Amino acid sequence: MSFDNTCKYLAEQYPQAYVNWLLPTATEVVEVLKTELSIEPIRADAVTFLKTAKQVVHIEFQTLPESNPPIPMRMLDYYIRLKRKYRCEIVQFVIFLVQTSDEIAFTEEYVDTGTVHRYRVIRLWEQDSAIFLEHPALLPLAPLTKTSSPPVLLSQTAERIAKITNRSERQNLLGLTKILAGLRFELNLIHQCLREEDMKESVVYQEILRTGEQRGEQRGILIGEQRGEQRGEQRGEQRGEQKTAIKWITSLLTHQLGQVDSSVQERIQGLSIQQLEALRDALFDFQTEHDLLLWLEQQAN
Repeated sequence: MSFDNTCKYLAEQYPQAYVNWLLPTATEVVEVLKTELSIEPIRADAVTFLKTAKQVVHIEFQTLPESNPPIPMRMLDYYIRLKRKYRCEIVQFVIFLVQTSDEIAFTEEYVDTGTVHRYRVIRLWEQDSAIFLEHPALLPLAPLTKTSSPPVLLSQTAERIAKITNRSERQNLLGLTKILAGLRFELNLIHQCLREEDMKESVVYQEILRTGEQRGEQRGILIGEQRGEQRGEQRGEQRGEQKTAIKWITSLLTHQLGQVDSSVQERIQGLSIQQLEALRDALFDFQTEHDLLLWLEQQAN
């Protein structure tokens, strides 16, 4: 499963949040750089480049310390290419997702004859969980951060996700959190804590429903009209949710597999909300478009 690729997707969907987390001074405008660096193609599955007004922020997510070439040499290579292309300050971060004692996870420089290149390493298991629980974009990383009680931290993450009022965003962050939580927790505990059904029973969700009902009563809507309007609103909301879900899924698939054939995109657009949610959870296991087609055939059958 593409754990580091999941993080890349998060950083590129929420660039402002990730720059604000990593840099001491916040910046107002952040651009995601979709770029091929010169000399030779770079396999950038877990690499994100974000451009601020004065800097390029290079983020690399790692599940394992092993790499060929080694991570320190890769960081120097990226630095030179980025510096040559953009001619500005380059700030580099390697973010390790899984706890390890390997020295690479504690190495922040490349040293060679006549050359020393420094970069920053962030070990998620040493990071204060409170920071990650404060912002929706960082919630999927929260279960991997510092805690004296990992199950409690997972439950706290679920509670924060439940407070997200936008249903599509809530469900997508839930799916991404499930994926990354798999690096630390047993599957049964993940399913127990991170369930959409549980969220619908939460105090926050019920408060949202009560607020909506109170507003309807205050407007003096007649029962018959209210039901008719509610049915129309529900159909409109479902269509809106479906369009938003398709947008998220298409973005995830493009990230995972590259540009998907238009005929396959049409089949995805015909999926129900439930099928789209299932596709969201399954797509990070896909290696090629053929895997996606097999999944679609299974749904059709």
